[in-house]
Amino acid sequence: MLKSSASLSAAMVAGISLPAGLMGCSSESRTSESSSTVVQNDRIKQILVSWPFMAFGDEWNLDQLCQAAVDLGCHGIELVGPDEWPTMQDYGLVCGMSTNGMPDPPFEKGLNNPRYQEEVISRTITRIEECAEAGVPNVIAFTGFEYRDLDNPDVGVIPVDEGTENTVNGLKELALHAEEHDVTICLEHLNSRFEGDDYRGHPGYQGDDIDYCADIIREVGSTHVKLLFDIYHVQIMNGDVIARIREYGTDLIGHIHTAGVPGRIELDNTQELYYPPIMEALLDIGYEGYVGQEFIPTRDPMEGLREAVAVCDV
Repeated sequence: MLKSSASLSAAMVAGISLPAGLMGCSSESRTSESSSTVVQNDRIKQILVSWPFMAFGDEWNLDQLCQAAVDLGCHGIELVGPDEWPTMQDYGLVCGMSTNGMPDPPFEKGLNNPRYQEEVISRTITRIEECAEAGVPNVIAFTGFEYRDLDNPDVGVIPVDEGTENTVNGLKELALHAEEHDVTICLEHLNSRFEGDDYRGHPGYQGDDIDYCADIIREVGSTHVKLLFDIYHVQIMNGDVIARIREYGTDLIGHIHTAGVPGRIELDNTQELYYPPIMEALLDIGYEGYVGQEFIPTRDPMEGLREAVAVCDV
């Protein structure tokens, strides 16, 4: 109790608005109690990615995350499924990007692998239909890992050209449903450099080169299949973040994720990326989609979110 009181007092002194629940308030509260939000310009439509804040740090529940989004002035939350959408709607929030319906972790079983492709396509089609009915604009997709059998990696790997063909064909099939329902499939590029079980890297992920993923999107050739351009992963694997944003444009980029480099942590002055010009580059290409804050909190999550949302609110 003393520790909680001290933390709350410190937060109040620092002017930090904590989500409902952390302040002992009822989760029935649906609006911000602060006189102003962090977002002032709102030229970049920011949302909060659910998993870092619900699985790390203080491990917020959905109501706490929703209240944080309201207090910050963000548009919504992403990477949640239909079960969470009604709660978000109670707070006046949108779901900017839905999961694809695959069991966790959804990025392992991807479109590149014939062993898993049928299930991925089936579940994603169902999710597209659910998104269309609820007004959710985007559904995430993954190439998957290079291993033919995730349970037995020694079986061998899928050659890149085979993985490319399988992913393109799978996305073309999904594009037919996405176009019919006006939902966009966003293929995410992930870095393969960092090992561990904390989602900072994904060794063995076949779509670990952003240019490779961009070429896949070009080959699919649908306005409803685009890149999930994750700035953290792009910086780790390729760099030239702003140059690639300008090169790909809105023809290829359908969604954005942020995080600090190194470490996938807060967007503060300890990391090598400077986000304001990156956000300006998005505005320069006419990007009107969502930017999801996806860093893993290493300290008070609301403090980190306030910093991140402010620095991206160009």
